[in-house]
Amino acid sequence: MSRIAPQGTILCPLSALDETGAKGMWIGEGDDRHSLFVVREGDAVFGYINSCPHIGVPLEFEPDEFISEFGGEILCSTHGARFRIADGYCVSGPCSGDALEPVAVRIEGDNVVLA
Repeated sequence: MSRIAPQGTILCPLSALDETGAKGMWIGEGDDRHSLFVVREGDAVFGYINSCPHIGVPLEFEPDEFISEFGGEILCSTHGARFRIADGYCVSGPCSGDALEPVAVRIEGDNVVLA
C-alpha cells in the first residue's frame, strides 16, 4: 500500500479512545483513501487498516466498536476472528495465523498521529 498520509498527520485526540478503546476513521482521498482504526492498550496505541484478512470486510459492526466485549482483543464482527491488540495477530477464527495490516502511529501531545 502507498503511504497513507504524511507523518505527523493527526488521526484523533487521545481522549477519543477513552470510551471504547478504539476509533475508526477514513484518511486520504480518491484511490488513496483508506479505512483505518487506532486502539489503545494501557499507555500504548496501535494502528491497523480496517480490513479483516479473511475476506477484507471492515472489522466493526457499530462505529468504533473494535474491542471484544471481554476486552483485550480486537474482534471481527463478521466472523468472530480475534486479534491481539499489540501486533494484530489472529489468535482465533477463520484467518487464524494471519494478521491485520499495521499502520505506524504514536502519541504526540494529546493526539494520536501517523508515525
